[in-house]
Amino acid sequence: MNFLAHLYLSGSDPDVMTGNFIGDFVKGRPHYQHMPEKVVGGIELHRIIDAFTDSHPVVASSKKRLWPKYRHYSGVIIDIYYDHYLAKNWGDYHTNLLPDYANACYQVLQSRTYVLPEPVYFLLPHIVSGNWLVNYAKIEGIHRALSGMARRTTFVSRMEESVKDLEEFYEEFKAEFQLFFPDLIEEAKKFRVEKGL
Repeated sequence: MNFLAHLYLSGSDPDVMTGNFIGDFVKGRPHYQHMPEKVVGGIELHRIIDAFTDSHPVVASSKKRLWPKYRHYSGVIIDIYYDHYLAKNWGDYHTNLLPDYANACYQVLQSRTYVLPEPVYFLLPHIVSGNWLVNYAKIEGIHRALSGMARRTTFVSRMEESVKDLEEFYEEFKAEFQLFFPDLIEEAKKFRVEKGL
């Protein structure tokens, strides 16, 4: 899952949200064990979400559709696709409007810049100014996200082309997201309850 889903699955605690948001940018416990307890909890929640997603059979079906063309980048692409479906169908999952929720998230992250790893610190202004969380609901927003990721990969990924696959198999990917996401919500909720987050 990508930024929007990780924030959503954090619940409402600002430190947990921050930790979950930065999870991909913090490698190894020694790099984050000094952070506030609930930020650490958010980072660990991020790991649980990723592991559950990577091992889910429905997600495997989504990846399989992309594998011949994108190989090991298929999972990254599916993460972005699934954020699109969450943003596009936001009202099915949250009572607040997506622009209001996104603004609240931006405020949380901007108030906790002291714990942001350097790459996130420099990326956050672009996320806010480009309103990424809201723009994931648009095909153009997904194309921008995938193109940006393609530019940052070491090898040729062709991720910028994958918006065509999203459009071609739109209903299939949507059905898979809708089947998978409730399972992920339950998994994240279970972890938060167990850890007191």
